[in-house]
Amino acid sequence: MQVFVTGATGVMGRSVVSTLLGAGHDVLGLARSDEGARSLADRGIEAVVGGLFDPDGLVEAFTGSDVVCNLATHVPVGYAALRPGAWRVNDRIRAEGSRLVAEAAAAAGVRRLVQESVSLVYADGGETWLTEDSPIVVNRATEPMVLAETHAQEFASGLRESVVLRFGGVMGDDDYTRWRLARARAGHSVAFGGPDGWMHLINAEDVGTAVLAALTSPGGVYNVGAEPVRRRELAQMLAAAVGRDRSPCSPRPLVRLGGERIELLTRSQRVSSEHFVRTTGWKPRHRELTAEWVAGLLSDVA
Repeated sequence: MQVFVTGATGVMGRSVVSTLLGAGHDVLGLARSDEGARSLADRGIEAVVGGLFDPDGLVEAFTGSDVVCNLATHVPVGYAALRPGAWRVNDRIRAEGSRLVAEAAAAAGVRRLVQESVSLVYADGGETWLTEDSPIVVNRATEPMVLAETHAQEFASGLRESVVLRFGGVMGDDDYTRWRLARARAGHSVAFGGPDGWMHLINAEDVGTAVLAALTSPGGVYNVGAEPVRRRELAQMLAAAVGRDRSPCSPRPLVRLGGERIELLTRSQRVSSEHFVRTTGWKPRHRELTAEWVAGLLSDVA
């Protein structure tokens, strides 16, 4: 297949591109500059220089592709997420950019759209397993994600299909994981919310294989991630990885300061990916959280 990937240079995009190329697919990617195009070309990707908010350019770029995978994001790292306006770019990418991608893909004759989303849209479930039918919460923080899903679902019509992947929090070779490790090494908190709350995570490597499976899966919405872990288990693993005894959870005043953005991260979300596994046969290489997830990053953490 010919697969066009937006966000090809991001942590998810790198995993997806590597997996698709390894599976023998022709991969194209959107680059914002000539320098970015050269970077993609060095990895065996045919680069198209353009912007996510250029409708005509997107139609031209997507023409001839069988699938478009929209993985474009711009997520602020660590406490930078608390700054005023920190989420403006990411929200626009998810809310407006996803609409333009879906409309351009339809106009270009693309038959399948794979849209990235996140399981953080679910309401706090406590100890209950959360499935694709579980309640979601729509507020200022989650609305852009929900809009991205809606635009993908509106793309599905007639011969066209869309697949929405609600990923767990990505961990691996990325800046957020490095930030967490640096926090753990300094003895500071690495997670928000109560220690017994559940978290839904996915290793960056498994994002690529999930998108590969989505190229031929039935259309629909799927949860995608490893087995859920309690927040204290993540904190303990990261602390042990950097030689500390423990890492605390964030204090409540800081959580309140972060408002709806941080509240998302405090929810207990015991998310099941069983529907995606049963439907596609996908099996994450990193099924359970272990120190292996961060082993290659320890030399990068000051």
